[in-house]
Amino acid sequence: SQRAASQTANYPLKLVSMAPNSIHWFRKGLRLHDNPALQEAIRGAGTVRCVYFLDPWFAGSSSVGVNRWRFLLQCLEDLDANLRKLNSRLFVIRGQPANVFPRLFKEWKISRLTFEYDSEPFGKERDAAIKKLAMEAGVEVIVKTSHTLYDLDKIIELNGAQPPLTYKMPVETLSDTLMGRCVTPISEDHGDKYGVPSLEELGFDIEGLPTAVWPGGETEALTRIERHLERKAWVANFERPRMNANSLLASPTGLSPYLRFGCLSCRLFYFKLTDLYRKVKKNSSPPLSLYGQLLWREFFYTAATNNPRFDKMEGNPICVRIPWDKNPEALAKWAEAKTGFPWIDAIMTQLRQEGWIHHLARHAVACFLTRGDLWISWEEGMKVFEELLLDADWSVNAGSWMWLSCSSFFQQFFHCYCPVGFGRRTDPNGDFIRRYLPILRGFPAKYIYDPWNAPESVQAAAKCIIGVHYPKPMVHHAEASRLNIERMKQIYQQLSRYRGLGLLASVPSTNGNGNGGMMAYSPGEQQPGTNNNNNNSHCTCVSHFLGHRNGVVLRPVSSSVLFFFQCLECRGALLLRVMAAGASYSTLTMKNRPGLAVLDNSSNACNRYHNNNNNNSSSSSSSMVGVTGVSC
Repeated sequence: SQRAASQTANYPLKLVSMAPNSIHWFRKGLRLHDNPALQEAIRGAGTVRCVYFLDPWFAGSSSVGVNRWRFLLQCLEDLDANLRKLNSRLFVIRGQPANVFPRLFKEWKISRLTFEYDSEPFGKERDAAIKKLAMEAGVEVIVKTSHTLYDLDKIIELNGAQPPLTYKMPVETLSDTLMGRCVTPISEDHGDKYGVPSLEELGFDIEGLPTAVWPGGETEALTRIERHLERKAWVANFERPRMNANSLLASPTGLSPYLRFGCLSCRLFYFKLTDLYRKVKKNSSPPLSLYGQLLWREFFYTAATNNPRFDKMEGNPICVRIPWDKNPEALAKWAEAKTGFPWIDAIMTQLRQEGWIHHLARHAVACFLTRGDLWISWEEGMKVFEELLLDADWSVNAGSWMWLSCSSFFQQFFHCYCPVGFGRRTDPNGDFIRRYLPILRGFPAKYIYDPWNAPESVQAAAKCIIGVHYPKPMVHHAEASRLNIERMKQIYQQLSRYRGLGLLASVPSTNGNGNGGMMAYSPGEQQPGTNNNNNNSHCTCVSHFLGHRNGVVLRPVSSSVLFFFQCLECRGALLLRVMAAGASYSTLTMKNRPGLAVLDNSSNACNRYHNNNNNNSSSSSSSMVGVTGVSC
């Protein structure tokens, strides 16, 4: 480029040769704003090349669906467009990093490699291999954390009285000023060699593919966050979100896919939200529920970072072993929206068409597949979400499925989502079902959630005969739900670590409405006309934690306290808890220890905890509310 040529001409040749040649390796973090690793690549460098590895073979063989691939390619196209504004380009490399990096190090005379820290086990293994290759080639490696609010290694590793929860302000967006004299060598055939491929090039058939509801890229993400923050009244009067019919549809302020691909920095979101809240509320600290989903995300990343079996039942130290049924036919009906329950089928249709569903809709279909009705393993549901869901992340996806199936984190298995009643309460008119299941459009609201109960005359008038044009229900929900609750109860009775906790004694026999099982409301969502404080409920903890309750307290954050509980038996089970601002420390069984910041794996920590616990056993704990929204 002219800029590159002029800068090189004006820069002493000796200094150009001495300045580092950098590669910044994009994986997640597909953005120019708040990208500290990218800034490290540019710092004092003579040249910088931004690369992204794409394996065409993987695209054709992986289980990831076309919507996710389209979103990713749009992210890469947007990233390349933004780099062009700085006279740089994105280099999309075909192949595997371990196979290609040694050649690039030599060909481009690289002396520095930067990338964003990946907390997930397979990512850490991959990065360790690349660091080894770089070291052998004499290449400096710089890694920075920016995909999570907190440095997860510090949460896991730090000991003593130093606060392990630290996060930094977002760094500024890459600009011409920051680029300085750093240039990107670009060849005339760059587009042919390193351009972003199309879906067709990756082997996808795009005939009939609808327009993306969620366009990918940093530009779209930043537009959405501004729309989100324009709703000052919503931020100022924030309450726990309540479900309604409009909630079920994709929102122009939705952010989850952009956070997953790193088009939007979670740190930028956090600080913008905090800043706006304090401005409109005169420096008041924002409620924890405002950040609930971000904290939930952080928790799953932390729980998974040292557990390579986090997405499996077998060999996973925090997952209860449940003898799920193997039923490929039932699984296929669920995944293909052919269960015969319009509420479930409409949700799964939306997921397949758009790549996104509301988080309570996720709860409903996950419960139906696992402990609610079909008794099929959460691992199977996780794989379907991995294929179809734009924001599916390994840690968050696996953690959510373990939680929703009561395999970990949450043991109130008697709370089930009714596949008829829950949808009817959310959208009484059935507009959501009519949108995604047009075959049922002619049914009146009275029957649209249970069309099999409609008289034949109503079915005929709707031009949809149940069992002919739309399937009959694949299970009898009330019977299946009662059976599965009993199965869960027996499983938990067999686990000695749960005995004596009073959990099983509180299992109800029915919810009184004939649907079988109790109606469950979402973590962070409040049932109308009720409050979330339930002094009889127990901590929704991972299985090992329930056994001996070893805990640590971390420093206050935003006038609140984050809690991580770690099992000293398996070293792997971490639980995040949040105490609301203003709650007394006497509620915590760690009395008179405000501000303590310890993550101690020693037996002394266990003894200290139990001593404090014994001294405060009578403390009320109803004011301590976890990110799951269940009081403990």
